[in-house]
Amino acid sequence: MPITKSAEKALRQNQRRKKQNTARKSSMRSAIKSFKNIVKSNNKEEMAKAIPGLYKTIDKMRKVKLIKPGKANRLKSQFAKKLGTMRKTGV
Repeated sequence: MPITKSAEKALRQNQRRKKQNTARKSSMRSAIKSFKNIVKSNNKEEMAKAIPGLYKTIDKMRKVKLIKPGKANRLKSQFAKKLGTMRKTGV
């Protein structure tokens, strides 16, 4: 247990941040999972509608430093590639 007042405050901050980060990670994972389900259903219109929201979620996680910039760029690139291949093949 913390002894000094500053250590007590630091513990409170860490607990609050952990809770926020867990919720944010969960929302990002669920957004990715829902997009992957849309990809499996081969629905181009839904994919086109869902990708801006997914990008927004990924960019937000990058902004609050939950994921690194390279990972954010890689994820967005992978999802754009999936959307592009769907449009090219006409599925």
